[in-house]
Amino acid sequence: MRFIRPLLILVFVILVAACQPQQTFPEYKVEGKTMGTYYVVKFYSDKEPDLTALQATFDSELELLNDLMSTYRPESELMRFNRQQSSEPFTLSPRTELVIAEAIRVGLQTQGVLDVTVAPLVELWGFGAQGRIEHAPDEQALIAIRQHVGIDKISLNGTELQKSDPRVSVDLSTIAKGYGVDQLAEILLAQGITRFLVDIGGEMRVGAAKPNGDWRVAIEKPIDHERAVQRIMAVNQIAVATSGDYRNYFEEDGIRYSHLIDPRTGKPIQHKTVSSTVLHASAMTADAYATALNVMSASEALAFANQQQLAALIIEKTDAGFVEHISDAFKPYLTQP
Repeated sequence: MRFIRPLLILVFVILVAACQPQQTFPEYKVEGKTMGTYYVVKFYSDKEPDLTALQATFDSELELLNDLMSTYRPESELMRFNRQQSSEPFTLSPRTELVIAEAIRVGLQTQGVLDVTVAPLVELWGFGAQGRIEHAPDEQALIAIRQHVGIDKISLNGTELQKSDPRVSVDLSTIAKGYGVDQLAEILLAQGITRFLVDIGGEMRVGAAKPNGDWRVAIEKPIDHERAVQRIMAVNQIAVATSGDYRNYFEEDGIRYSHLIDPRTGKPIQHKTVSSTVLHASAMTADAYATALNVMSASEALAFANQQQLAALIIEKTDAGFVEHISDAFKPYLTQP
């Protein structure tokens, strides 16, 4: 009988907890457009918020980030740095400095796999602002462009950013969206709103649990012709970022060219990794790591994630179907498929 008593107590505690009245708050939602995509903010609050004022605050912050870091705005701070054809120091705003500092940190940690100077190669392969191409570039053009690409060609000293090669340019699209998610989350937290989900184009950060339980976030199955769920995660107080190559590519002579460029080769990735998802306290950092892991092969990505204790799920496409590679730090977040 002594083994039965603890079991009965456990069941009783669960039943009592289930019978406790749940604290309920209304759900509020704000949505809009930014960075060439959408943003959605959902949150719960016991006080009725001024949604118009809140959206104006969100939009103002996101407009500022575009004015600082967009490569589609000729007079953005980043584009003014890119146009500077010299190695003279360029003074950055605090926000841009923070994002570039993290991009350089992750770039060096991944030995150049994440490289925010890779934009000229992205353009060369037809995945940039100049639009698509029908044929792969020739080898000579590739060699010429690669001379001006490399995370080691930029350095940051405080707010002063320098390039050792005047032709180097920086593109923060692999990290700035995540930073935008963090900024909206911080706006909510500053107003005492702790139960929230912020989503900018699929990069997310969630706060405390909803009144009825954990936030449940789906990882999309990496197929290009339909929307389907690969995995469901139960998460709170964490950011989620996913990088995939299954919707943005072109084919020529039976070869598939991904939009994800491996800076180590100057060419689109050729391995079978089709998506990577990273969980981290910072959406900015999760965004950067997700891209880096997707550029790596599945085995390389899993080894790196475990070495750095990153919560990561890498999906590889094989002849037998999709294979999941799950880092040790990611396993606690998994629910049933």
